[in-house]
Amino acid sequence: MKIVCVGRNYANHIEELKNERPSEPVVFMKPDSAVLLKQHPFVIPEFSEDVHHEIEIIVKINKVGKYIEPKFAHKYYDEISVGIDFTARDLQSKLKEKGLPWEKAKAFDGSAVIGDFVPKTDYVSMENLNFELRNNNETVQKGNSEMMLWKIDELISHVSQFFTLKIGDIIFTGTPAGVAAVKPNDVLEGFLEDKKLFRIQVK
Repeated sequence: MKIVCVGRNYANHIEELKNERPSEPVVFMKPDSAVLLKQHPFVIPEFSEDVHHEIEIIVKINKVGKYIEPKFAHKYYDEISVGIDFTARDLQSKLKEKGLPWEKAKAFDGSAVIGDFVPKTDYVSMENLNFELRNNNETVQKGNSEMMLWKIDELISHVSQFFTLKIGDIIFTGTPAGVAAVKPNDVLEGFLEDKKLFRIQVK
């Protein structure tokens, strides 16, 4: 099982971090050890003083695929959820300045929160999904899949040109604006439409 993540897929998030708008999806990976185990708190790693939450719509691949055409991509997943791509922003900034890979800042243990999956048939369209992150009962990030620069099926197709997608692989599809640092005792809850799909505590 691998976790494929997409960066800079929402224009408002690109603007808030003052990044350059990409001409194709920005892709990076997290190992399976990045998955935060169920019922476990997220522990802020000692190597960072600025870990940010990034809520994202995620999809679970249900069959093996390579060179998938966008028009067939919808057949490769039938469950969706929301998750968090935790990012050590201070470390990421240092790595970016040196032109180095982001993995230390993005792929550390516990950096991937995966919510409970629900059938995509519960929703009318994958291109009009509201989702949000609440921190201590206050909405801190809010987005809609309509705002994606590249839609879910386009992302699956793009990723499959480089990596064979296998059953159980997870794709994180990018985060909207509103990312911010987490602090000990924060309680983070992720919603897809009105359904809460994860709740975690920060330590």
